[in-house]
Amino acid sequence: MTDLLVADSFLVANGKTRGLALHRARFLASCAAAGVSADQFWDDQITRLPTVGRWFPRFELHTPNPTPAVDAPSATAADELAVQLRPAPPVGGRVRVAVYDGPDPRTAPRVKGPDLELLGKLRENAPHRADEILLLDSDGTVLEAAYSAIAWWEGDTLCFPPSDRPILPSVTAALLRQIAESQGVKVSEHPITPEALQATDEAWLLNALHGIRPIHAWGPSPIDPLPNSPSPTWQSHLEALSTPLP
Repeated sequence: MTDLLVADSFLVANGKTRGLALHRARFLASCAAAGVSADQFWDDQITRLPTVGRWFPRFELHTPNPTPAVDAPSATAADELAVQLRPAPPVGGRVRVAVYDGPDPRTAPRVKGPDLELLGKLRENAPHRADEILLLDSDGTVLEAAYSAIAWWEGDTLCFPPSDRPILPSVTAALLRQIAESQGVKVSEHPITPEALQATDEAWLLNALHGIRPIHAWGPSPIDPLPNSPSPTWQSHLEALSTPLP
């Protein structure tokens, strides 16, 4: 069982990142719900991140040690908070998805952290060597993937699962909504089954590391080259939102 209560990761490329204020707000809100104020910790650690190279830092809140040494000082919020400074993995590439066969196994779907170990195992064991695995709500509609939010196109409308479902508030999805609003693109929220999602004009996986990755294959199906995908244009819009670290 993991002691990780809250986590938040984002891509830093040569001192720039996107959606940092949204990542900060999500991390601080989840920490506050766990009874820990992380404002000062976040602000201090952000200034220490490298400004050269590509990094994927993870801010973390852990469960305090329940059995400290007899002569150890009492645990503090600073003892519970940590940052993993990790080199960024490669981004992009074709994505094959599969659907998890069973109810959503997560314990805290709206908080990033407690279920990361479980989600990693689900993805590692995904059938058909899938890169990601889709999780379903109790009515059989798509919530999100293990490490990605979901979006799809229906004609000229950019669609998302309903935000009141048990899904993680995605920073990348929020940024895409902002871009759509600025360009007058219609946005819709509604449930969708895996079968209907597969039949849409195009479906995307969204996360802070990769930005947008179009789904090129479902289960054992062949790769679909998606020759007219709008994803490169929208990915460039996302990257244009990158700003220097504080």
